[in-house]
Amino acid sequence: MKNLIFLLLVHTIGCFGQNKTTGKLVALDDAFYDYIDENAKIEVLAEGFIWAEGPVWVKEGGFLLFSDVPQNTIFKWNETEGISEFLKPSGYTGIPPYSREPGSNGLIINNQGELVFCEHGDRRISKMPLANGGKVTIADTWQGKRFNSPNDIVQTSKGVYYFTDPPYGLPEQHDSDSREIDAFGVYKIDTDGNVEMVISDLKRPNGIALSPDEKILYVNQSDGIEPYIMTYAIQEDGSLDKGKIFFDASDLSKTGLKGSMDGLKIANDGTIFSTGPSGVLVIDAEGKLLGRIETGQLTANCGWGEDGSVFYMTAHSYLLRIQTKTKGLGFE
Repeated sequence: MKNLIFLLLVHTIGCFGQNKTTGKLVALDDAFYDYIDENAKIEVLAEGFIWAEGPVWVKEGGFLLFSDVPQNTIFKWNETEGISEFLKPSGYTGIPPYSREPGSNGLIINNQGELVFCEHGDRRISKMPLANGGKVTIADTWQGKRFNSPNDIVQTSKGVYYFTDPPYGLPEQHDSDSREIDAFGVYKIDTDGNVEMVISDLKRPNGIALSPDEKILYVNQSDGIEPYIMTYAIQEDGSLDKGKIFFDASDLSKTGLKGSMDGLKIANDGTIFSTGPSGVLVIDAEGKLLGRIETGQLTANCGWGEDGSVFYMTAHSYLLRIQTKTKGLGFE
């Protein structure tokens, strides 16, 4: 009943250019304003969620989808209709309660135009045609063992998926008796459906993204002691090198800025927009922090939509957006 009441309180605010605003922009380098106008505002599109995640723009329909993980729900937003429930249950089809975060987390639209889910409760990667529905499992085990709680995912132009599998959706998380895999891994699913663990030594792999040339895999680590963006060179067979630290956010955390290295997305020129301490960090392709989009909320994930220049952010109980001067990967 508590979650139902919360759903009824969700509401949309205004329309473009007339929304409630929040937060601020912090430029650490003049190049920050090459990506975001200094007068751009962080707009509040809707609020009242428990933990919003995984925003993805559906080009064919002109709308945004995103998860509310605790509510086991995917919401839809567009400019004219505001917020509506798109799919429930989104990530757990068993008998509740399961955990604090049973629903879907990261979402993408794959190369075939299907919606792909990282499902916490059902512990799998699945896909669904947007037009006719009907989920199909892409993968739910590695070497016969069930995943922990798939978190975020990306697909290459050749059809290969990479996804992260931390413990956040499990009952008791790290200490859950239902864990079957010791590592919190990063996995590759090839076009034949074969699953391989390609990273096994991260404490909390979370957000994941590809460089524009698909030669580098970015992985965020949501660990308080080691809040890193890692980079891995992708080999011809899809395997990865041993990786290296691309960006260390520990100094930001020490200043009192709140938030984890969670979801991240890449602009067409290779600039990284990553959630982290204070909101979203804008980092150039060489690893220099240019500035921050300070949302005023713990910020989970992000992604571009509309013509590719409107940047959406899921920040705790809020859905936010800001106009950028760049475009995200996948938008011309």
